[in-house]
Amino acid sequence: MGTIKECFEIILNSEREKSLIAARQIRKILYSSKSGGDSFDDIKNIIDGSFGEYYKIKEDWRQENFIIALSVVYFLRDKNHSPDFLFPWFLQLLQHHNGYIRHAAVRMITGELGPLTVHIRFPDDQRFSAEILNSEKADKILFFLFTNLHNLLITLWIPKYKKYKYIDSLPPSPYKSVQMVLIEMDNMCGTEYLDNFIRFIQDK
Repeated sequence: MGTIKECFEIILNSEREKSLIAARQIRKILYSSKSGGDSFDDIKNIIDGSFGEYYKIKEDWRQENFIIALSVVYFLRDKNHSPDFLFPWFLQLLQHHNGYIRHAAVRMITGELGPLTVHIRFPDDQRFSAEILNSEKADKILFFLFTNLHNLLITLWIPKYKKYKYIDSLPPSPYKSVQMVLIEMDNMCGTEYLDNFIRFIQDK
């Protein structure tokens, strides 16, 4: 179990205890001074194929190990991909009954908000326009994410949530996970930017 690739193979194919140990080992390998056994292509292929691999998994515990491990290496994804290439899947994971999987999905989505909001936070930085992801495309991705998250809130809402004044005090649930992503969007985009999305939706 010396490489991240080997860990993922164990997560997907070994018995429960070995799968769990391998999932925990990935972070240690990634940040170890002795790491380097994996090529960029190895990790890129794991991330690119993660959606298909996940839906082959039958055991709940193996799904948990796989998604948690994926969230550790996800920031190393192929930057030639659009940041939202797995967003439809992550939105599904936000609704998972397993809180660890939901938390991993929150981490992976919010981790993409930095590059997606550079043009909002640093509007005079001309370097952004030279990137593969330009401001117009970033706006479209953010709008997609915002509208889908709000649609999920409507679907997931139940009356008992009304008694909770703060999102932090909400019981663990898909509803809370969606709210956590929206809070981070508000922090990164700013309320004024997101208000434009709301007005656009209302005018349609």
